[in-house]
Amino acid sequence: MNKAFVYSDQCEFQPAGEGVQRKILAYGEQLMAVEVHFEEGAVGTLHSHPHTQLSYVLEGEFEFEIGGIRNIVKKGDTLYKIPNVIHGCKCIKKGVLLDVFTPYREDFINKR
Repeated sequence: MNKAFVYSDQCEFQPAGEGVQRKILAYGEQLMAVEVHFEEGAVGTLHSHPHTQLSYVLEGEFEFEIGGIRNIVKKGDTLYKIPNVIHGCKCIKKGVLLDVFTPYREDFINKR
């Protein structure tokens, strides 16, 4: 993609689980930003991937599990996930995450 400007209102939501949808924002081969919206009670199932991931809580409250450790996070908090660590979450209060991956999630692009 490698666009210098990516406008959120021009990005389409993709289903990412029951009560979860995501928008692929700016990305290139080495970096990707993804906005993920959760309804209250929605679950980001436990999973792992070979990408490094940073998550920033834009809105809401979540219970996250990363590498077997659980914590509650809310607006303004960040999470760091090393490659191949098992992680997931449950949305406690309707919320939005900004996920940043390196390298980019080719599997997200191919699902379009």
